[in-house]
Amino acid sequence: MPRYRLTIEYDGSSYAGFQAQAGLPTVQGAIETAVKGFSGQDVRIAAAGRTDSGVHATGQVVHVDLDKDWPAATVMNALNAHLVKEAVAVLDSQAVSDDWHARFSATGRRYLYRILNRPGRPALERGKVWHMKKALDAGAMHEAAQVLVGHHDFTTFRDLACQSKSPEKTLDVARVTRVGEEVHLVFEARSFLHRQVRSMTGTLVEVGLARWTAQDVADALAARDRTACGPVAPSDGLYLTGVAYD
Repeated sequence: MPRYRLTIEYDGSSYAGFQAQAGLPTVQGAIETAVKGFSGQDVRIAAAGRTDSGVHATGQVVHVDLDKDWPAATVMNALNAHLVKEAVAVLDSQAVSDDWHARFSATGRRYLYRILNRPGRPALERGKVWHMKKALDAGAMHEAAQVLVGHHDFTTFRDLACQSKSPEKTLDVARVTRVGEEVHLVFEARSFLHRQVRSMTGTLVEVGLARWTAQDVADALAARDRTACGPVAPSDGLYLTGVAYD
């Protein structure tokens, strides 16, 4: 049975997350419906990561098994034709071996969090950024973010509903930069805990507002206590931007 790797982008604003849920619009549901539309198959796709409601993606990766050996370009074009009314698009399609897995073959994931940092609220970017009126010190946020880099117990930044077997993760990159009116936070790791990125982002914003220091972030991490976390950032500004494979 031929397997295809698909690179997907989507606007998560109108979806109840990536994972299929009965009676709710989801990204997975939209893609599986599109597969059914062009191939006639009822399939279950696998994804590199399950994003929450309202979270976006520019580089999500999924795989799907089809009965027929279609050209990869045909799979992409056919899916996009059936996704035309959805806020989901296939950017690339490749045939892969049947032991390749979108989730388990992944060696890294990259997330971007966008904060619009200006007095005026967004109109064109509404639902795509977290709007912060007060000026943020991106330099201080970046310095504090380095406390989080490395292998740690991230219980403080782990959602209570997280199903991961262990709170220990290795954060490879935590970078904060100012890009015009926006502050961008980039995080890279092999894998993340549930809402870890949003939890770290909200905490670092407290540093940017001069309410917390880098030492406060270090103390929160060391506490291994969810109640020590700063406010959790909203889903609007979060994007899964890439998945790495060997």
